[in-house]
Amino acid sequence: MNISVIGSGYVGLVTGACFATLNNNVCCIDNNEEKINGLNNLVIPIYEEGLGELVEANYKEGRLKFTTDIKEGIEDSEVVFICVGTPPKENGEPDLSAVENVAKEIAISLNGYKLIVEKSTVPVKTGQMLHEIIKQFPHNAHFDIASNPEFLREGSAVYDFMNPDRVVLGTSSQHATAILTELYRPLNTNIIITGVEEAELIKHASNAFLAAKISYANFIANLCEKVGADALTVLAGVGADKRIGKDYLRPGIGYGGFCFPKDLSIFIHIAEENGIDTSFLKAVESINIYQRKHFVEKIEEALNGLEGKILGVLGLSFKPNTDDMRLAPSIDIIHQLQSKKALIKAYDPRAMDNAKNILKDITYCRDPYEVCKDADALLILTEWKEFQSLDLRRIKNYLKNPIIVDGRNMYDPKRMAAQGFNYYSVGRK
Repeated sequence: MNISVIGSGYVGLVTGACFATLNNNVCCIDNNEEKINGLNNLVIPIYEEGLGELVEANYKEGRLKFTTDIKEGIEDSEVVFICVGTPPKENGEPDLSAVENVAKEIAISLNGYKLIVEKSTVPVKTGQMLHEIIKQFPHNAHFDIASNPEFLREGSAVYDFMNPDRVVLGTSSQHATAILTELYRPLNTNIIITGVEEAELIKHASNAFLAAKISYANFIANLCEKVGADALTVLAGVGADKRIGKDYLRPGIGYGGFCFPKDLSIFIHIAEENGIDTSFLKAVESINIYQRKHFVEKIEEALNGLEGKILGVLGLSFKPNTDDMRLAPSIDIIHQLQSKKALIKAYDPRAMDNAKNILKDITYCRDPYEVCKDADALLILTEWKEFQSLDLRRIKNYLKNPIIVDGRNMYDPKRMAAQGFNYYSVGRK
């Protein structure tokens, strides 16, 4: 099948590379000329496990190409995926300007039947908006609008695309349903057919629920700290109930990244626009913000003040296996520490180049051990796998004080105590 993907960010590039792997001809389109030039030279603009290999293999086989020209990109395509950004405005309302601009460009370029598919996360009724925009332009081409939300976790997006829990297809015609069903047939997964509005809501409702599970886990962790219970034991017991499940019930420093904060904010705006009480969703946001403040207070208490203290930080990206710094918890935490006149040294396996554009007045280090040298304490903000196998004796020798404040519960408190560390985690004894 001939496919075009408009937008070559995290979602668009993964979508394009994976559809090409399924033996489709894919054209990825982006208005960033530097990015497209790079991709045509096999320079991948983001770090995502396995993505570079897929892009290179499909590009060399001729199944994947890149262009800045929308008209050129979609003229031979039957299916056009929209994968552009939809960031929130200051009031929580989604900024759909990129989606609107793309819809106009598509309308101008129509040269035959096209199935236009929203893959960007958009508010309910965006499909109706797209239909109205495209109809305003003079053309004789028939088109359908569909919604196919993505459920890709950064760091495992390629795996998630190729091994999905489900594929949601929100369509408005049998023809559109047949095309998308055939496109996803090789994945041999559960395909859920809905209307366009239902599919749009499924994406926001899913991410809001996952954010709520994370905030609930942190609520329980904070309570456990007060009463002397172990949050991991409590949450394991809760998650063993098959009605609840264990995924996302892990306490820490809260959720981050571009999706959960943005999607929850937009979902609140959508609900408020429709007169729905949003106190539950706002509590999820509030707990997430509090968790970072609470973590900083924990560091301050462990060190008896922060002014002039040197703090080593391991992990900057919002989660492991990605270089994405967008709305990472580390940003808020480090800014709070700096406001209290602490000095920061940091290391991240992948995200330091991106972090340098956001986090200033920081010493960026070559490895975890350089971070520890002469630091008053070590902080863990991202649970990169390599941090599990660090030489703890070496770390203890480098630190001024044997203090580790772990925002991701990477280590066993008993083991850390036995090795002479003052170890502070989240919700644990």
